[in-house]
This record gives sequence, C-alpha cells and structure tokens, in this order.
Amino acid sequence: MLQLTTEGWILAVLASMAVGMAKGGLAMVAIIAVPILSLVMSPVQAAGLLLPVYVASDLGGLIAYRHNFDRRVLATSLPGAIAGIGLGWATAHIVPAKGVTLIVGLIGLVFALNALIRPDLSGQPRRTSAVRGSIWGGLAGYTSFVSHAGMPPYQVYIQPLRLSPLVFAGTTTWFFAICNWIKLIPYAALGQLSMANLKAAALLIPASLLSVWLGLWLVKVIPQVLFYKLITWGLLLVSIRLIWQVVSS
Repeated sequence: MLQLTTEGWILAVLASMAVGMAKGGLAMVAIIAVPILSLVMSPVQAAGLLLPVYVASDLGGLIAYRHNFDRRVLATSLPGAIAGIGLGWATAHIVPAKGVTLIVGLIGLVFALNALIRPDLSGQPRRTSAVRGSIWGGLAGYTSFVSHAGMPPYQVYIQPLRLSPLVFAGTTTWFFAICNWIKLIPYAALGQLSMANLKAAALLIPASLLSVWLGLWLVKVIPQVLFYKLITWGLLLVSIRLIWQVVSS
C-alpha cells in the first residue's frame, strides 16, 4: 500500500472528489487534482495514482451523459488528442513537466482574459473545425498525458462553440474518458500504474464516484450564462495557479 500521512490521505480524497465532480460536468475542477496531490508526492506519482480514479469516474460520467454529447466535436478533436498522447509517450523522458505546465497556464490565461475582456466575441457561437479541433485537441491530449491538465487547451476549442451546459459537460466527459482509456497503455508501459498506486486508487474511487452525481446536480441547477462565467473565471484562476507553481519553484 502507498504510504501516506493523514494529511496525504485527506489531500488524496479531495483530489479524487475533484476528479468525480469534473466527470459530473464541472470540468475545470479536475485540473486542481494533480497540483493538490503534488503537495505530498511527485507530480509523476500523483498522475499515476489518479489515472485509475479518472477511468473509474469516467464510467459514472458516461452513464450520466450517455445522451448529451456532440459527435462533431469529438470527431474533430479526438484524432489530434490521440496524436498528442502518442507524442507525450514518445517524449516522456525528454520534456520537463514544468515546461508543459507553464504552456498550459499561459494558454488558459490568454483565453480566459480574452473571454472576460471581449465578452461580445465569446458569446458568438463558432462552428466545429477539423483544423482547430486537431490543434487544440492535440495540445489537450499531450498536456492530459503529462499531468491530466488537458482542459485549458480543450476549452479554447469547445467554449466558443457555445454548447448548452449539459452538452458541454457531456462532450467534455466523453472526450477525456476516451483519452484516459488510451493513456492506460503508455502509463502502464512507463511503470506509472504500480500495484501500490492501484491499491491506493481503489480506496479513493468511491469518493470520486459519489462526487460525479454532485457535479451533475450542480450543472443542472446553474444557469447557462452563470455556467460560462464560472468556468471562465475558474480557468483564469487555475491558469494563474499553474504559472505561479512553475515560476515560484
């Protein structure tokens, strides 16, 4: 069993709850999971511990959103995401995680500020695009592989489409569920799915699954305008946190 202090287990439970709430529709919440666990273990170990939690939570999210997702978004973004995961696997021993974290933070910061400063543009629905979907899907796949932080680049592509909150949440759940299943192969090959991590993850999965339904309920009761404001501000705050995490270390 993975050796954690009482504080470590508390943080691990909070991280797993963040993952579950994200699968229930509050997508931006999950990005804090790895940073939270990185307070008591290395980011690489944290990512390995949380991947089984993500995969288990995906099942709850897919059941909840089995009818609410946009096939066009998935068709235009998943091919790039798969390529991004492959690139992450190929460069796992070369590219420092801090560099990727900084890039994710900067992308999210620029997008969030643009959406807040120019709300008239952010409110105009945009059509799906194979080119944009491949680019941002690729970045999402790559950063998701490195530190489960694929939401900011993915959101750059999907938020301007102005999907309804349920379809937004469902499409996001399907996108990252497929990415997580694919990531199991390279994670196992790189030795990040150790027996100790799997045993600890098994203890965290119940809290994560219960949190899926909490996230689903919150998505249903939050008005659409407020929903997009919350995820934009959430993206801004998380991006600042990621940048600070790199420059202060």
